[in-house]
Amino acid sequence: MTPSAAPRGAVPPLDRSLERLVGKATATQLAKQGLTRGADLLRHLPRRYDTWGELTDLAALIEGEQATIQAQVLRSSSRRTRAGRPPALMEATVTDGAATMDVVLFGAAGQMKAVAEQLRPGTTVLLSGKVSRHQGRRQLASPRFHVLDELDEAEREALLARPMPIYPATDSLPSWRVAKAVRTVLDQLGPQDVPEPLPERIRRQAGLIDALTAYQWAHSPRDAQQWRAARNRLRHEEALILQTALAQRRAHHEATRTAVAWPLPEPSGSLLADLDASLPYALTDGQRRVGAELAAELAGTVPMQRLLQGDVGSGKTLVALRAMLQVVGAGGQAALLAPTEVLATQHHASLSAILGPLARGGMLDGAERATRIHLLTGSTPAAQRRDILADLAGGAGAIVVGTHALLSDTVQIPFLGLVVVDEQHRFGVAQRDALRERGGAADPVTGQRRTPHLLVMTATPIPRTIAMTVFGDLATSVLDELPAGRSPVVTYLVPWQRQTWVEGIWRRAAQEVAGGGRVYVVCPRISADQDADQDADQDEETGGPDPAGPAEPAGPEQAPARPLAAVEEWVERLSGEPALAGIAVGALTGRMTSAEKEEAMGAFSSGAAPILVSTTVIEVGVDVPEATMMVILDADRFGLSQLHQLRGRVGRGSAEAICMAVTGVEVGTTAFHRLKAFASTTDGFALAEADLELRSEGDVLGASQSGRASGLDLLRVTRDAELLTTARRQAEEIIAADPELTEHRALAAAIVDRLDEESQAYLARS
Repeated sequence: MTPSAAPRGAVPPLDRSLERLVGKATATQLAKQGLTRGADLLRHLPRRYDTWGELTDLAALIEGEQATIQAQVLRSSSRRTRAGRPPALMEATVTDGAATMDVVLFGAAGQMKAVAEQLRPGTTVLLSGKVSRHQGRRQLASPRFHVLDELDEAEREALLARPMPIYPATDSLPSWRVAKAVRTVLDQLGPQDVPEPLPERIRRQAGLIDALTAYQWAHSPRDAQQWRAARNRLRHEEALILQTALAQRRAHHEATRTAVAWPLPEPSGSLLADLDASLPYALTDGQRRVGAELAAELAGTVPMQRLLQGDVGSGKTLVALRAMLQVVGAGGQAALLAPTEVLATQHHASLSAILGPLARGGMLDGAERATRIHLLTGSTPAAQRRDILADLAGGAGAIVVGTHALLSDTVQIPFLGLVVVDEQHRFGVAQRDALRERGGAADPVTGQRRTPHLLVMTATPIPRTIAMTVFGDLATSVLDELPAGRSPVVTYLVPWQRQTWVEGIWRRAAQEVAGGGRVYVVCPRISADQDADQDADQDEETGGPDPAGPAEPAGPEQAPARPLAAVEEWVERLSGEPALAGIAVGALTGRMTSAEKEEAMGAFSSGAAPILVSTTVIEVGVDVPEATMMVILDADRFGLSQLHQLRGRVGRGSAEAICMAVTGVEVGTTAFHRLKAFASTTDGFALAEADLELRSEGDVLGASQSGRASGLDLLRVTRDAELLTTARRQAEEIIAADPELTEHRALAAAIVDRLDEESQAYLARS
């Protein structure tokens, strides 16, 4: 029976608190998963669907996850514990017919004996708990359980006829309790209670069911055909909401754009031409192509908004430098924003080295046409900082490289023509835009404020589907070839348990040093007493770990019995390693002062301390051409993106380079497959695709910066590229006919409901 319409003024069921809908106890547990309203619970879709009697594939379970499984009991028994606290335990072994898993429950002796009788051999049972490992075997400790054989005939017939939804669960809230709460909400809904974001025309063309039916079939399907139809419809809904948000912002941007940039064409006889003439090597075809794209946009009055993608070592820095020289040569100023002092200092040194006399404007040894490159960070001495600020405020043509210090209100750059943001994923939306939104000086004739051009760089390759979906307002340029003379880095996986292999790493390191090379040794922790779940560089200037960090939460499969490698420990160990006798070992972490970091990098670069034990503070931008070997200890603690970035610190010269990834994970685990993909290719774009396949998108809507859960429930940009393309076309048609969505109120409401302001801003401006 369809519920009656809610009284006028009453709160719609989907907007009501879950405490009102399902009770306080269940609502409290659901709130821990970010579910607070009826609409949240409705969109909390099953992870999978089981059929009663079909046992769960135990081999597919991932350690550390909360899992609900259906299995058959092989054996069960109860016994008293020796310690007496708790007094007794129940031990059982369950199977899916191929693999087995242990189950352990603790409690009073009488209670455990009764449980053992309930779970007699041959019983089919639903178990919900965290998958862990004990004495080499996987187990569920203290799981919730539900004996399916105890169901009455009607309940059993219902289960036999219907797929069983299995929800993401916790120890306190197993899947069947979530299912009961969902049914409680669903039973209160009628067609008028569930908004319909998909226009009827689109539903009819695609053969999609309505919203209420979709949720009913998703949560309580009669057969597999129903839940598949429901998920197809909800996936299309997600795609349209996402693409409409992007299309509306693109249209609004075009309709209301008043920002005007300084036109900065390359003058004849320019600094840029002088740089090109001085380079000891030829630009790659990709660098020339992208350079031409940037030059054309910089010459116009429409503010450039471009994303520059390039694999590790593809020459993005030179491309950005050429663009900045065009701006300075045309009378403007340019700023390069880096996420850390180490990277800012490296950029300053690298740009100065490439330019040589061209970077020494006003000096005796400077070129006839030259500029200045300033370095502005939180560690810049006060007197030097005053001189730099005065030079910039006076409108001098210059390039300034800096960290967050550039975002200070005291920094005035009146003729700022170009902002280059390096490693864009390290900055929040507001941080990335702070320089640009302040703008530069007003046009002396029209009085109109000029907006700088924006070039966003990332060395983390982004698959085409992600770029199409997320970076909706940025034109994209890709550097997909390595400069001449670069050699691919050979990568090997080394298991900790093969001690002779591990010892061989240090003999090889000694050989690299003897040949004039440098060796990085990267650890996931700074000190042995550091919290194992704390990122080693949470104290870095970025304020937290890399959002592109571990591909999944570190579970037992990634937690070796031995302590995780720590910088302080390994500096001491390598200093006493016989194979490295006489070789100085340095250290670099985010906890060190700027002076200490600079000293450590200087000793490493010069060869005074040719082995550097570090955290991921060296992950991006650090450029030491002599570095020929990278050793990553406990490599399973890092995500694919980080591993690729770390490997990119070696092989930057002409000498062959090698990467050793040391790990203790078991063959077949998710972490192992991630490392295997890392070792199999040096193609960053291929690794980015592999990363998506292994961990899905995570948060493509910017939640890693806003703190919200992922904005995608069913949509997967790798699998659903064709759907995304279709939805983008549909969204553009909708916005072209109805820019403010006045005729599509449910769709407009869904955008507001699904995407908070920061996520929408991320979609449009990242």
